[in-house]
Amino acid sequence: MASRQQLKQRIGSVKSTKQITKAMELVSASKMRRAQEQAMRSRDYRNIARQILARLRQLTDVKKHPLYTQRSLGTRLHIVVTSNRGLAGAYNSNVLKRLTLELQQDKEAGVVSKIIVIGKQGARFIVRFEDIEVLAVYESFPDQLTANDIRPLLDTITSQFTEAIVDAVDIIYTDYKTSITQIVTVDRLLPAAYSYEPVEPDLENAVFEPSPEAVLVAITERLIESQLSQAIMESAASEQSMRMMAMKSATDNASDLIEDLTLAYNTARQGAITQELAEITGGAEAIK
Repeated sequence: MASRQQLKQRIGSVKSTKQITKAMELVSASKMRRAQEQAMRSRDYRNIARQILARLRQLTDVKKHPLYTQRSLGTRLHIVVTSNRGLAGAYNSNVLKRLTLELQQDKEAGVVSKIIVIGKQGARFIVRFEDIEVLAVYESFPDQLTANDIRPLLDTITSQFTEAIVDAVDIIYTDYKTSITQIVTVDRLLPAAYSYEPVEPDLENAVFEPSPEAVLVAITERLIESQLSQAIMESAASEQSMRMMAMKSATDNASDLIEDLTLAYNTARQGAITQELAEITGGAEAIK
């Protein structure tokens, strides 16, 4: 058994760690609320954007628009959204496992893979793949995303697609459901409206002015931008939520460990006191 001095030092060390994890839990909870509000506020817009793209595809000859062009899949561009920091539970590992699976599927199908990485954790991981071309690495985006923040990334993926360098663009991110439920999701950004979204009855009766063709040209890129920014915001909410839960678990574990160490310390202390009393009693009897 460890000595009382060692136990006392360990208790002090665990208490210091508990203070840190508790502070990180509170910070993550605050950031999570802000990120959650932002993601929820724009989610409806993203959903209706998908429906508008699907409706425009129904009403117009989308073959004339380069962002709708469907080609046989020879090269696929993956956008993977990770975090800059760790200590977020399984947040990064879940996304990177899904990326590995997608890359394996590409390899088996003879599809060339290219990657754009968001977050330092993803950048550190992707260097393991020697045969994968990394087009860009974005270390971070601001908490309050704007069109100017997304524009460089959007320009890269649209130019890659319109110039037929890649035949599809997918984004791998973590979709925020609740504070304890987050799901790794793969969405196809390009070609636009690749999967047909169910169109609301009101949208079916909507009139596009001046014409569906003009609206198609004017807003397609903007609607794709909304899907891209929403994926980043969903990931931010998921990251902070999983970090808060991880820090809460660490704090609870530290409390349990402190209780166990305190019990061991008190047991050792009581044993020492009992031994001292026995020695004093024995000495007194010997004098008699």
